[in-house]
Amino acid sequence: MYDTARFFTVTGEHVTETPSRIATRQDALDALHREYVQEDPVEQTHKTGGDAPARESAQDSALDDQELLEKAKNARNGEKFERLWNGNTLGYESHSEADMALCALLAFWTGGDAKQMDHLFRQSGLMREKWDDVHYAEGSTYGEKTIERAIAGTSEFYEPAAAQSQETEDDVQGHNGASAPSRGQRAQPYLSEKNQLLKERVTELEGLLAQKNDRINTLESTVRELQETLAERESGEQRSDQGDIGDAGDAASGDVEESESATQTVWTRTKRFFADDE
Repeated sequence: MYDTARFFTVTGEHVTETPSRIATRQDALDALHREYVQEDPVEQTHKTGGDAPARESAQDSALDDQELLEKAKNARNGEKFERLWNGNTLGYESHSEADMALCALLAFWTGGDAKQMDHLFRQSGLMREKWDDVHYAEGSTYGEKTIERAIAGTSEFYEPAAAQSQETEDDVQGHNGASAPSRGQRAQPYLSEKNQLLKERVTELEGLLAQKNDRINTLESTVRELQETLAERESGEQRSDQGDIGDAGDAASGDVEESESATQTVWTRTKRFFADDE
């Protein structure tokens, strides 16, 4: 779905196993558009300058390049900023994703000043010829569109006046005898809560692991019982086969003995017959 700067090429050839006629599905199209295409109102205000929350103009609030870079590198995510600034794309699936990540950081520190963002990005290790390539039908370059999207996706911007006020307040608290909380102290409640959640999760996983181990032991015991039953059954069948063979042998032996007895009886009677004749 597009509204500008794009076009569709239609061949007219029907794709097998798809509907053979065009039907009205406006409700479905509207739902898809809202879900995947329609811009968030907050992002739209960044682009149009509409009802976005008022803040100092970029010219009034912008830091100079050197001061901005110093603050960005010393911030909590300063390590990430410095890696990107030096051209390191490790951790990103593409160079373009790294470009967007650096532009998002620059958008915050410049107060959304597109001109200063472009000026700074050209000094970074990520700068390449593609930055000035025209990638869009309306004439926008890759760099211009990347900056535009970075600003639209940024919800908060650095404001030197507010930051200076906070620093002054911390200094006053320090002079009044109450030491200003350090970054580690301010983060302590969050870390304690996170640690507690992790402990609960570990306990939950340990219980689940114990259940799994019990189930495995039960299954292994069942397997052993079945194996023993099978072995006993096979042994019984072997003994039965041997018994059948023995019975057959005994029967054959009896037949032989009976035959020999009958032969001896006939021979005795014959001898008696000749003896009477004499």
